[in-house]
Amino acid sequence: MDEKAVREVLEGVVRNVLSQIVGHGATECGPNTQEEIPVELSGRHVHLSEKDAVALFGGPLTPVRELSQPGQFLCKERVRLIGPKGVIDNVAVLGPARGSSQVEVSKTDARILGTVAPVRQSGDTAGSAGIILASQTGIVGLEEGLIVAARHIHMSPEDASRFGVADNDLVNVRLGGERPVVLEDVLIRVHENFRLSMHIDPDEGNSSGWSSDVTGRIVGRARGAGNGLCSN
Repeated sequence: MDEKAVREVLEGVVRNVLSQIVGHGATECGPNTQEEIPVELSGRHVHLSEKDAVALFGGPLTPVRELSQPGQFLCKERVRLIGPKGVIDNVAVLGPARGSSQVEVSKTDARILGTVAPVRQSGDTAGSAGIILASQTGIVGLEEGLIVAARHIHMSPEDASRFGVADNDLVNVRLGGERPVVLEDVLIRVHENFRLSMHIDPDEGNSSGWSSDVTGRIVGRARGAGNGLCSN
């Protein structure tokens, strides 16, 4: 066999070995991509039911500007949160109105209010903490609805297919901020109207040195949700 033929055989063997390594890595680690995901800071805010909006403000919510997720908007209205030991003023209200009211705060906010807010997916408020909402013209007491929103990534079905994940999957994400950190148990939320974006709260943002140009990268499935963390 001449030198050219030997070289071709060796190149074929190398290509085959490399393809097997890549395939093995994808199987072991699950979702893994170099694609960057925009990371947004989600500050404290309130979602109101139509009934509670009327009780607080005398009418429907007033849109001011669109948010990054289609169909969501910041409202003109603001509320005061009143807890057992403290208050937080000038809290943003986001629309549109929902079936039931929900308040999303950070763990630091919950301590200021003097209550314990569980980490939950948005909408999962059963058995969560209560809170009082007040405006200049009304007051509403919620028996439950105060949560710390679980960190999550909004994705369209096309995004999910590209990343190799599905709705309600849990993944680990590396944030490339001033203080790089891997956040575990990041919830994947998939909907046809969602725009690709990861949401974290101010506590998580401060710990990672977040700024508006920070991005994240999925580095593996969360432990207990499939295979463990992939190597970077």
